[in-house]
Amino acid sequence: MNNQDFSTTITVDQTPAEAFDAINSISSWWTENVEGASQKLNDEFEVRFWDVHYSRQKLIEVIPNQKVVWLVTDSRLSFVQNKNEWTGTSICFEIFTQNDKTHIRFTHVGLVPQYECYGDCSNAWTGYIQGSLRDLIATGKGKPEVKED
Repeated sequence: MNNQDFSTTITVDQTPAEAFDAINSISSWWTENVEGASQKLNDEFEVRFWDVHYSRQKLIEVIPNQKVVWLVTDSRLSFVQNKNEWTGTSICFEIFTQNDKTHIRFTHVGLVPQYECYGDCSNAWTGYIQGSLRDLIATGKGKPEVKED
């Protein structure tokens, strides 16, 4: 059976260390609505997108300049029937070099087409990874969701 987890890859000219640092700066590329720590093994953080999305992540694998994996320990998605679809999934960033370029392979393990949120969530991830995260790594400025008032 072929892997159906959502995955996308970006390529940048910056170093693996710069990519690693950007990934861990969640408020600079994903959302400013983040609480907690996201730098080292066992750190935990929560993100909110208004009343649409809440999730809590724990860093379960951190290999500097190579890999970061978050386990989603809790989630509430208001726009799908199973509000906890993300709970138990993992979000993986693999960093590698090839042909003098740095590549970041993003995979949301468990986000599969059978999930009701797959279309909306994969589209959102594509924007954040291919747009905001890539911009943060390449230019130092991402496009995260802005802080809620």
